[in-house]
Amino acid sequence: MLINQCFPRYTEYDPLVPVWCVTPGEGGGLHRFFDTSPVSPSGRYLAVLRMPDRDRVNEPGETAEVVLVDLHTAEEQVVALTRGWEYQLGANINWGTDDHALYFNDVDTESWTPFVVCLDPLTGATRRMEGSIYRISPDGKQIISANTITMRRTQNGYGVVVPDQLVPRNFGFPSDDGLFLIDTATGVRKLLVSLRDLFENAEPRIDTTLYEGGECYGFHSKFNPQGTRLIFTVRWFHSKEQQPWNQIKKDLDFWVFTMKPDGTDIHVAVGPHQWKKGGHHINWYPDGEYLSMNLALAGDGRMKLVRVRYDGTDLRTITDAMPGSGHPTVHPDGHHILTDTYAWESTSFGDGTVPLRWIDLRTNTEKTLVRLNVAHPAAGKNSSLRVDPHPAWAPDNRHIAFNGYVNGARRVFLADVSNMLQ
Repeated sequence: MLINQCFPRYTEYDPLVPVWCVTPGEGGGLHRFFDTSPVSPSGRYLAVLRMPDRDRVNEPGETAEVVLVDLHTAEEQVVALTRGWEYQLGANINWGTDDHALYFNDVDTESWTPFVVCLDPLTGATRRMEGSIYRISPDGKQIISANTITMRRTQNGYGVVVPDQLVPRNFGFPSDDGLFLIDTATGVRKLLVSLRDLFENAEPRIDTTLYEGGECYGFHSKFNPQGTRLIFTVRWFHSKEQQPWNQIKKDLDFWVFTMKPDGTDIHVAVGPHQWKKGGHHINWYPDGEYLSMNLALAGDGRMKLVRVRYDGTDLRTITDAMPGSGHPTVHPDGHHILTDTYAWESTSFGDGTVPLRWIDLRTNTEKTLVRLNVAHPAAGKNSSLRVDPHPAWAPDNRHIAFNGYVNGARRVFLADVSNMLQ
C-alpha cells in the first residue's frame, strides 16, 4: 500500500513500526471501529468522519463531514455531509467491494428517519437506501444493523441522534424490532430476526420469564470473514426511570447471539452468566467458527483474551501469559493478536497514553507497536466523547489504522506492520 511521504510521520515514544498521521490538518476525525477498515479495497483511499470537535455530544440534525483522503497524493476532500452519526463510531462508514461504493448513515430531519447513503466518492453519484448500516457483508450484498435510534438507551455514541421524544422503548420482547437486513441491490430493508425470535428460539434455551419485566435492545452486529455467520449482541435492563438513557453505566445483561445470514440456527455464544464476570469487545476469528473477546473467566476481575465457538462451546483462554484489554483482533495468520487499551485499564501507561499491543502467540510475548495519547479533556464530561484507538486491519492485512488525540485534536493514523509479520 502506497502512503505519500508528505503525510507527517508520527515518532513520539519511538514506535516499532513506521506511522503516519493521515489527517494532519484541522483534525476532528475518526475511523469507525476495530472490525472495519477505513482503507478502500484498492488501498488508495481512506474514508473518515470529521465531526465538530467540540466538548459536547451532537444534537439532532447536526452535520458532520465524510472525508476522502487520497493516500497516493495526500489530498483530502469532503465528499458528503451527514446528520446520522455519534462520537464513537461516527456515521458507521463501511466500504463496499470496490472504491466506488461507500456506505454510511444519514437522517431525514423532516421525518427523523435514518437512511443509508451509498456514495461513489470518485464521481459523487449517490443512492438512498432504507434503514441504517452497522456492517456490510464481505460480498457487499447485504447490510445488517440493529435499531440505531434506540442504541442510546443502553450506550451513547454508536448510532444516530433524533429528538429524545421520538426514541421508542422496548418493553418485553418486541416482535417488530431486532436485527434488520438491507439488500444493497434493491435498497430494501427487512426485519431479519426479531428480539422475540431470538429469545424464544436460541440454543441453549433462555428462560424468558426472567426478563419479561425489562427492556431489551440490539447493539453490535458483524459478519464473519466468510459471510456465513453473523454476530448480534443484545442488551437488557430493568429501569424505573421515566426516560432511561446510557444504561451501560448501571446494570446491563449481555447476550452474544450468532446465526446464519438468513436468521436461522440461532445460538447463544456468550450469555449474561459469563459476561457479568467482566467482558467486552467480541469479534470473529479469521476461521469464521470462533469468536474472540476479553473476558474475566475466573470471575476475579482479571480480563483474559479468550475464544469461544459460535455455539457457545469450547470457551477457553487464548493465552494466559498476558491480560486482555481494549479491542482485540486475531491476524489471519493465527499467530498474532492486535489490540489497544483503554486509558483506565492496567495495561495503559497511566498518563493518558496507551499502547497498541502486539502479541505473538507462538512465543507468548508482547511488544508495544505504538504509544499515543488518547486523553481528550471533554471525555470527563461525557464518556462517549472519549477517543479509542480501535486499531483495524487494512485490506492488505499489513497496515493498521487507528485513532488518537494528538496536537490538540482527534486524528487518524496508519502504520505499516510488515516487519512484524516476517
